Amino acid sequence: MKHFTRALFIPAFFYLLPVEAVEYEFLGSLGIEGRYFSEEASDSNQTEQQFSIYAEPEIYFQLNDGNDSVTFQPFARLDSADEARSHVDIRELYWLHVDGDWELRVGINKVFWGVTETLHLVDIVNQTDSIESFDGEEKLGQPMIQFSLFKDWGYLDVFVLPYFRERTFAGEEGRLRGQFLIDTDNAVYESKDKQNHVDFAASWRNSFDLMDLSLNIFKGTSREPELIPKLDDGIPTGEILPFYPQITQFGAVMQYMSEAWLWKLEAINRTGDMIDDFNAMVGGFEYTMVGINDSATDLGWVIEYAFDERDASQVATQNDLSVAARIVLNDMDSTEVLAGVSQDMEYSNSRAWFIEANTRIGEASKLIVDMWLFTGDEIDDISSQFANEDFVQLSYEWYF
Repeated sequence: MKHFTRALFIPAFFYLLPVEAVEYEFLGSLGIEGRYFSEEASDSNQTEQQFSIYAEPEIYFQLNDGNDSVTFQPFARLDSADEARSHVDIRELYWLHVDGDWELRVGINKVFWGVTETLHLVDIVNQTDSIESFDGEEKLGQPMIQFSLFKDWGYLDVFVLPYFRERTFAGEEGRLRGQFLIDTDNAVYESKDKQNHVDFAASWRNSFDLMDLSLNIFKGTSREPELIPKLDDGIPTGEILPFYPQITQFGAVMQYMSEAWLWKLEAINRTGDMIDDFNAMVGGFEYTMVGINDSATDLGWVIEYAFDERDASQVATQNDLSVAARIVLNDMDSTEVLAGVSQDMEYSNSRAWFIEANTRIGEASKLIVDMWLFTGDEIDDISSQFANEDFVQLSYEWYF
C-alpha cells in the first residue's frame, strides 16, 4: 500500500475533510474473453462467435485513521459483436464513515443478499447486469445511502435507493436474448417518477450457534421486469418492452452448518398492484467430502430445489431440481470446478447443463471456463427460448 500526505496530489474533495493523511491503494484486473455458440441463432443478425476485452480497476482511499474511506470501482467492456455489451458502468463509488457500532455509506455500491448456489431470490437491492453473466451473478452499481447498526441483537442495514437502474439485455447482434429483441430504450414504468422513484430496503441478520438467519424487506421499483409485447397502433411489432412495476417484497434467509453439511434456504413473498402476488423459495444442502481417497482434493455435492408460484411461461425456476459437484483440488493454482444440471420437474425434456471452472496461472493471472447446454422445446416453458444458445466461454484475467 502506498502512502501520500496532503502535500501530494489528492482529489479536491478530500480537502473538505479534516484529514492528516491519506492512504491510497490501486488494484484491479484486465481480461480477454471469447464465446463460441455451437448452434445457429434464431435471428440471422446474431453471430456464433463473440470476443471482448474488459477492465475492472479499483482505487481505495483511507482517511482519518481508517474512520473514513472512499472506494471507486469502474467496469468497462468492449465487445466485437454486440453493441449493447460494449458498456461502461460504475460498480462502486462511495464514501464510508465508521464510528463505533454504526457505519454510513453514501454513493454507488453493490450489496449481496442470499446464500444459495443456483438462484438468488432475495438479492434485490442491485440490478442484474445480464449481458455480463447469464446466471445473474453480475450486478450494476446502485446509488444508495446505507446506514448499518451493529448490536447484540443483530446487524441492521437500512437503505435509501434514490435512482433506479434498468436491467441490461443483449442487443440485436447479441446472444442469449431469445427469439425476440428487447427494446430497452422504451421501458415502461408503473411509477410516474420512472427511474427517479425513491426505493427503500432493510435487512436484519444474526447468528445463533450454528445457524445464520436474515430477514429483509424491499419496497419500490422491481428489479425484475415483466416482458410485454411492443405494439404499433395495436399491432405487435415483434419486439418486447420491459415493464417495471412497484412491488413490496419480504424475504428470509437461513443457513445452518453441521460438520460436513451446509443447509441453505431463501424464501420471498412479493406483492404489488400491477402484478400477481406470489411466493417463491429455493433451498437445499451442500455436503463436502474432505480429502477424498487420502488426497488434497475436496468433493462437494450441491443439491437445491426451487419453487415459484408463477408458471413456466413467466419464470424458468418454477419447479426445478439442481444437482452439482464442486471439485476443489487445493493445489498451488487454486483450481476449482463446479459442474451440474438443473432439471425442470414439470417438463421432463427441459434442463440446463453447466460447468464453471477456474485455475490460477502464475501469481497474477487466472483462466476461467464456463459452459452452458440447454434442452427443451415446450412452447409454454420460457426456458425453451434458449434451446439454440449452447455456448462455451473462455476468459483470461490478469490482476494487478
